[in-house]
Amino acid sequence: MKSGSVFCEVEECSGLAENVFSIWLKADREILAAAQPGRFLHILCPEGSLLRRPISICQTQGDMLRLVFEVKGEGTRWLSRRRRGDSLDILGPLGSGFDLSGGPLLLAGGGIGAAPLLFCAQMKRCDAVLGFASGQKAVLLSEFASACDGAEFSSDDGSLGRRAYVTELLEERLRSGGYKGVLACGPEPMLRIAAGLCRDYSVPLQVSLEQRMGCGVGACLVCSCRIVKDNREGYARVCRDGPVFRASEVVWDD
Repeated sequence: MKSGSVFCEVEECSGLAENVFSIWLKADREILAAAQPGRFLHILCPEGSLLRRPISICQTQGDMLRLVFEVKGEGTRWLSRRRRGDSLDILGPLGSGFDLSGGPLLLAGGGIGAAPLLFCAQMKRCDAVLGFASGQKAVLLSEFASACDGAEFSSDDGSLGRRAYVTELLEERLRSGGYKGVLACGPEPMLRIAAGLCRDYSVPLQVSLEQRMGCGVGACLVCSCRIVKDNREGYARVCRDGPVFRASEVVWDD
């Protein structure tokens, strides 16, 4: 990982779904070598705030790196308007990634949380269950169908795949057995339910937590979360100690 920020040139920026965009960046060998599923780039988005935006790496291809993100404010709206030839000021890749050893593995993604899981599927063949609010908000379906041995989709309103929450698909897969680990990313309520299910079925779960971040390197403590390690409760910094954690270590709020 580079010690300071660098500039990466935008190769392509396009819309994927309602308020969801994809950006391909040209990256040097050092950045690509440090890119791992679950790690993120901290991007300077001048409009709206001086704080950078953390965006998980979706995939790599040749000398390019892909980010998929949802517009949530002025900063990400500015990012969605970048065009080919523009440059982005980035830090990273930062944080910890998913452990892809062992298997078979199951990917469980909710909404935009599907994006970093595609990188996992690119690195290792897995099964996947993905849930979205609606078909209009679904992303990366063809990519997952191609990269995974088996990919199943659901939506809250039934406009895509089955009308079900992704945690329902997850429980069905866990009940069928055979998985040695689950990797999950999505909204906190989804991850909390997934943690309970994996505990009940005795399947290790890794989660990528979504938190607001400040510095991105563990100095400001904005992104602290409660964890239990060695039977002691304490705090971890999502940007530096995560964003990927063992679900059994996370203190889930009721």
